[in-house]
Amino acid sequence: MRDIAIVTGASSGLGREFVRQLDLGSGGPLDEIWAIARNEEALNEVKEACHTPVKVLALDLTSDDAFATLASELAGQADGLNVQWLVNCAGFGKFGTFQEIGASNAAMVKLNCLAVIEACSQALLYMHAGSRIVNIASAAALLPLPGLATYGATKRFVLDFTRALDAELGDVGIHATAVCPKFMHTKFLDSPGDHGALDQVLWIGFEDPRTCVSESLRAALRGKRVAITSPDVRIMNAVCKLVPTDLAMDLEGKIGTWYAQRSAR
Repeated sequence: MRDIAIVTGASSGLGREFVRQLDLGSGGPLDEIWAIARNEEALNEVKEACHTPVKVLALDLTSDDAFATLASELAGQADGLNVQWLVNCAGFGKFGTFQEIGASNAAMVKLNCLAVIEACSQALLYMHAGSRIVNIASAAALLPLPGLATYGATKRFVLDFTRALDAELGDVGIHATAVCPKFMHTKFLDSPGDHGALDQVLWIGFEDPRTCVSESLRAALRGKRVAITSPDVRIMNAVCKLVPTDLAMDLEGKIGTWYAQRSAR
């Protein structure tokens, strides 16, 4: 039986960093890493940078055929597989009001939520005690955010789904961890939509992808259900739990407006 890791969104950003650190052994020994994303050329670049064998799967996870392909690939391994790691990094966000974002709202739900469900469903058939699932949520999951309503809601779904899934799987020794990072300097912000709405949430700041991934892997190995990888977001989350949600939303909005006006000067 071969131990593998499956990483979605592996062609860039956080997914690529997960592949890099898993290749270096941060999650334990692996026989192969399966890298999934739409961009085959970028995936091949990831493959060439790794010492661990990498299986490239150029799949659009919003396509109905993508998970049928993944299921076929998993079932076709005659020597048997242990999916030691499943890391769901694929996702995207758009800033702006719900009406401004339009059709991208449904696309966000499909990739950020449904693809996570499908990947977990497929991978769990090949997981055993000690296997780990890492689902990337967001600091945006911790509080409803006008101007980022659908994205934040999809990440709240990931957070709550992962918590419940971990509770269900605990008895068999498989653990799921939801990661709630801040913004990072990745391709996530290349096409943000409404820059005004983006400016109002940038006050939260950025964190380093390498640190985020290393802390996420450590948290998953310890069996933690939630990993908030930035200290200031942990403080913010604690404060949000102490005050009514509407008050916290109003306060966040005022901070965001002040920050956007200050940055524009």
